[in-house]
Amino acid sequence: FDEFGIIRDVMQNHLLQILSLVAMEKPVSCHPDDIRDEKVKVLKCIEALQLDDMVLGQYVANPQGKTEDERTGYLDDPTVSKSSSTPTYALGVLKINNERWQGVPFILRCGKALNERKAEVRIQYQDVPGDIFEGNTKRNELVIRVQPGEALYFKMMTKSPGITFDIEETELDLTYEHRYKDSYLPDAYERLILDVFCGSQMHFVRSDELREAWRIFTPILHRIEKDHIRPLTYQYGSRGPKLADLNA
Repeated sequence: FDEFGIIRDVMQNHLLQILSLVAMEKPVSCHPDDIRDEKVKVLKCIEALQLDDMVLGQYVANPQGKTEDERTGYLDDPTVSKSSSTPTYALGVLKINNERWQGVPFILRCGKALNERKAEVRIQYQDVPGDIFEGNTKRNELVIRVQPGEALYFKMMTKSPGITFDIEETELDLTYEHRYKDSYLPDAYERLILDVFCGSQMHFVRSDELREAWRIFTPILHRIEKDHIRPLTYQYGSRGPKLADLNA
């Protein structure tokens, strides 16, 4: 891991794949190439990442940790150089310059040794101007949880029951293990192996898609390595660097 870092390991491939699926236009059919064509169109509209668009972090030991892993920082690993500046956390804000997504930030966040282990997409809706309710209301949010436990739920602000005009956050929840408890949900590798047997390339990366992905990330990777950018520290089991919450 120390040779590649979190950007190459997770962000450039896994997270960018999810982004392209969320942001792409409706394909003309379910044919693999039609879907991959739309993904490439989105990637071509994304600007290359700049250092100002990123927060990099590296975890340190948590002295109050309950386990040995929690009390061990990244640089305490005997296989890692004490002078390593490899990021174990990265947050990047991507901009898609097309008619649909102009001005909408796409925030990618990934890291090791965080407080939660999960993969999800969070789509926040814009605030409504001229809100008639008092107080600070949260934005409505659609959450697509990839793992652990596939789920789709909508978090929204609604009027609480009763005669007052107070509002509260509630959820419309579709957890797959409850709704489809009698259905078998294949894991990622099972699906890929089945695609190989069926001759489908839908879930495989095409060469032009790969080129666009590296176009977005190569400049920032070269900048980090050339200038020896030191990542911010964050404690094992935390949410990541505090600066990241200000950018998210």
